[in-house]
Amino acid sequence: MTVATKSLLRRITAALGALDIADGPMSRLDAARRLREAAEELEAAQIEAARKAGATWNEIGACYGLTKQGAQQRFRAARHQAEAAPAPPESKKAGPRASSE
Repeated sequence: MTVATKSLLRRITAALGALDIADGPMSRLDAARRLREAAEELEAAQIEAARKAGATWNEIGACYGLTKQGAQQRFRAARHQAEAAPAPPESKKAGPRASSE
């Protein structure tokens, strides 16, 4: 489990705790919002990890009851992150940079 995943799990746990002790509709709504945001980030991170580990869009779609295309559309942002990530180090062909100091 990565540090980022552990951090998201802590956020989810904190949001669940806040939801449990919330005393009014607005505080419950805020806790529910924080829970949803953290869960969505965790889901995106796990989709990206699954893709990097070799999972196909067909497999991911099956997990959600979606077609390959449905999964690709639903998780478009995670798909683009996973496709952009494996850039080789030697592809950074930039000239000298001006120092900002």
